[in-house]
Amino acid sequence: MSDARIAGLYVYPVKGARGLAIDAATAAATGLGVAGVADREWMVIRPDGRFLTQRELPRLALVVPEVDDDVLMLGTGERAAVAIPLRHPHGAAREVTVWRSHVRGFDEGDDAARWLSAHLDCAVRLVRFDRSKQRDCNPEFVGDSGAHTLFADGYPVLVIGTASLEDLNERLGAAGEDALPMNRFRPNIVLDDLPAYDEDHLDTLAIGDVVLRMVKPCIRCQVTTTDQDTAVVGREPLTTLAGYRHDERLEGVAFGMNAIVAQGVGGTVAVGDAAGVRYRF
Repeated sequence: MSDARIAGLYVYPVKGARGLAIDAATAAATGLGVAGVADREWMVIRPDGRFLTQRELPRLALVVPEVDDDVLMLGTGERAAVAIPLRHPHGAAREVTVWRSHVRGFDEGDDAARWLSAHLDCAVRLVRFDRSKQRDCNPEFVGDSGAHTLFADGYPVLVIGTASLEDLNERLGAAGEDALPMNRFRPNIVLDDLPAYDEDHLDTLAIGDVVLRMVKPCIRCQVTTTDQDTAVVGREPLTTLAGYRHDERLEGVAFGMNAIVAQGVGGTVAVGDAAGVRYRF
């Protein structure tokens, strides 16, 4: 086993909105969390309960979360923020859909709905995951581990190496395109001291008492083409990635690895921590 290093940690309280760059996080079965806020614990939905992300609403990228004591604040820098108490009687539970999963969410009320609807220019609601009904990950990739998640696309943690982005940016530069920041790929854990794309071949990543197991390449969608600072949609990096990162089995372009928390629930991971890597071969 060799070592990498944790270069960055990110939690995305609201699916599709801006992430929180954090110094340390607590590992839960459903992914990383900080200050009582879990990754993808909230989600924007249509009135019929179907989930919405930057795929349909690029302006979600401009929604910036902050945690202030017992409140989740959502702002844009241009409009007064809306406050969502973290500890209060929830609104009514309702059925919601994220991809093929039918789960339940607690409606966060009219103030949050009005604020988001005004920013996104369409009628939406905000819901918080109802943990009384577990959302299991695909057993094809996680086996009988019991791995589950909240409103993430499918798995609790996304891991990317800085060298992989550096390689992609070299290719983009050779094609006359601008380099891209890591936030285009919305990772939870960023690794230094790992060769480009070696995350593809990892079996486990051990950070203190916390052990992550890599389970599936992350197939990338058009969200990666949205500038996270402006919400402007372009065409890269998908065009370039398609030329050398096509995964035939999963029928898409892969960048980063999805992971589950195999051991150490409740443990802490921090930027700068050594991460013991064990390969599958």
